[in-house]
Amino acid sequence: MKTDSLKNRIVSSIAGVSLLLGTAFISSLPTLAYADEKPITLKTMGSLLFGGTVKMQPNGETFHGDHGYAQYYIPQQARDYPLVMWHGIGQSGRNWETTPDGREGFMGILARKDWPVYIIDQPRRGRAGRTIDKLKESNVPTVNMETSVWDAFRNGIWVPNQPAILFPNVQFPSDAASIDQFFRQQTPDTGSEPLSAEYRKVLGETVGELFKQTGPAILITHSNSGQYGWATGMAAPENTKAIVAYEPGAFAFPEGECPADVVSRVSLVNELIQPQMVPVDEFKKLTKMPIIIIYGDNIAKEESDIFNSEIWRVASARAKQFVEAVNRHGGDAQLVILPEIGIKGNTHAPFADLNNVQIAEHLETFLHSKGLDSRFRPHQGPVQKKLGKRTIPLKALN
Repeated sequence: MKTDSLKNRIVSSIAGVSLLLGTAFISSLPTLAYADEKPITLKTMGSLLFGGTVKMQPNGETFHGDHGYAQYYIPQQARDYPLVMWHGIGQSGRNWETTPDGREGFMGILARKDWPVYIIDQPRRGRAGRTIDKLKESNVPTVNMETSVWDAFRNGIWVPNQPAILFPNVQFPSDAASIDQFFRQQTPDTGSEPLSAEYRKVLGETVGELFKQTGPAILITHSNSGQYGWATGMAAPENTKAIVAYEPGAFAFPEGECPADVVSRVSLVNELIQPQMVPVDEFKKLTKMPIIIIYGDNIAKEESDIFNSEIWRVASARAKQFVEAVNRHGGDAQLVILPEIGIKGNTHAPFADLNNVQIAEHLETFLHSKGLDSRFRPHQGPVQKKLGKRTIPLKALN
């Protein structure tokens, strides 16, 4: 499907005011509207750093790095299991906090409903940026060009040197101030993010370390972190009570059971979304927890040359194969395409869209159906991390 045919299916340009950010005048924001006027009553709040390494330098210096960061909000009357939210590519925990148009994100919506919430920045990103790894230039358009970010989030289509276009009835807030906030939430890496089984395992084990402090938790991933969600479920199956994956981009499959090809003529798409084969015994750990995968609207059904249209066409097809593989091995996985259940117009980030309260209710309905919204042993917050010995030698002065 060519770009011209895509344009015929979407509404006219909004670029004149909204996307010429260099000349757009952004007035003071109106009073922000909240999902519920009920106060959020917290038992505690804070942040912690989890996982990571300690490297000894040739000069005797130590370097603590490659850890994750989590901020947490624990309601006074908390439910038993916390929600751990993991951002996508080029993002930080910011995109779970407040929507581009200033409404509450999942951080506030769910804390109001007594869910303990942990929002993480993955290693080498945002508030977990400390690393001595050398940053390698990425060839993924989504992290290099704002036109590609617009496409990736399926707000619409934006061809470079042409006006940006919105999909019709999209749930993305398209005023100038919201678009400005949307682009400013993009966050660079401080070190490389290798496309390798080894690095996926490291990140899965890192969040597994967080689960040692939170206790059993529900993992919510977005986009690129979907692949790390599978790695976390395999690294810490006893502490992963469920995986909720919003628009994951890649999937694990058991060795010897490679799924049928889903081919794109965009070679980078084939590279990024190829099946990630893991040992069968590891894959079977994903059958120990309920899994739900959720995609929004306006996913291309025909092949094209647009990278970020192809990404979601291929990924959503892979999702069907993954769900079938998990269930074939005795698991409990389901795929939800929101417009097919009557929830229409959502972008790549439904949890930040205009109808994100409805999206949160959909999430809660799933968790209730799995018996994961209980209040028998309310979550109290993270426990102190325990280390066997000090990471530096320490000598007391007399």
